[in-house]
Amino acid sequence: MKLMNMTRPVAVLTAAALTLGLAACGKQESEAASSPETATPETSTEESAADPYAYLADFDYSSVFDENGYVTGVTASDYITLPDDLGLSLSDEANTVTDEDVANYINDNILVNYTTTNQVTDRAAADGDTVNIDFVGSVDGEEFDGGSAEGYDLTLGSGSFIDDFEDQIVGHMPGETFDVNVTFPDDFQATDLAGKDAVFSTTLNYISETVTPELTDNFVKENLSENLGLNDVATLNSYISDMLLFSQQTNELYSQLSSTLSVQGDAPAALTKYFEDYYLESPYLYAQMYGMSLDEFLQANGYDSAAAYLETSRQYIDGAIQQTLIMQALAEKYGITCPTETLESQFQEYFGSSDTSSYVNYYGENYLKMSILNDLVMEHLVDEVNA
Repeated sequence: MKLMNMTRPVAVLTAAALTLGLAACGKQESEAASSPETATPETSTEESAADPYAYLADFDYSSVFDENGYVTGVTASDYITLPDDLGLSLSDEANTVTDEDVANYINDNILVNYTTTNQVTDRAAADGDTVNIDFVGSVDGEEFDGGSAEGYDLTLGSGSFIDDFEDQIVGHMPGETFDVNVTFPDDFQATDLAGKDAVFSTTLNYISETVTPELTDNFVKENLSENLGLNDVATLNSYISDMLLFSQQTNELYSQLSSTLSVQGDAPAALTKYFEDYYLESPYLYAQMYGMSLDEFLQANGYDSAAAYLETSRQYIDGAIQQTLIMQALAEKYGITCPTETLESQFQEYFGSSDTSSYVNYYGENYLKMSILNDLVMEHLVDEVNA
């Protein structure tokens, strides 16, 4: 299980802004893009000279943040005017987490990461089952290209195969070999098969059945103790309840803040450039994996250029800038900082791990401080509103 699925969310960070999950994905792609198979010192140097976006391969998540988690050299209150009374409130809904909410979260985000698969062979296949099959397709007794596979996993009823194919597997037992008879549609993309009758000799190997582990004290202790210090179901439920409550509260409060506060004048140029690069990094790394330039990759995905991609992302970039400045302005107002000792003392609570080194290596210490700073600010606001 990835620890990101279990950590307390930096709830005020929108899906389009700073998320460690996206950063982790980018880092893995970066490693793939710079592997010995895809790059050498010589080619990298040559490509850097010709590629205006080559610097994105070394994007530094901490580059604009200082040792306290603030934007370096920026006084946020110069850009965000905070009223004396923020006028914040929390609804009963935001302040309530039900047992069902907790159970659903655990099922969907924790237990799902520990599922196993059984190969069922003692019953017939039913609609909705995932079956493992071998098949060989033929038209007029002649096999055709692309019509055969071994060990293919197919969910019956998904509609992913030609009409009637999946229906004809329903009711068969694992170990059976049988014919599946279909007719390709007249508009089938392979014109040599369009409108023709085909026979697929099909063997049903087994039915894949997903088994979800039972949530027990022993499960929690074995899987969640080392990183989260949780040893039984009761403490896990409490942990998740607190996490969901904080997420609901901060999302509601930030929604109110963002609707009343805005950036005055032009945002700091360095912060704007930072978020533009943040949004370009992921497609750039994908482009490298496919041996394409950033513009070529984006053009293949419906954008005229990197500049056009940035323009379509502008509302998210502006939102991330606004959020960063609002949170820092509040931190300035309340005198909240995140020095190294705070990062170290709060790290496990916020990131679900006692080991800061791997995170610092990936994101830099100051990026992590910014993330924790935001949560510290939101904790202060929640406490203030609920006082």
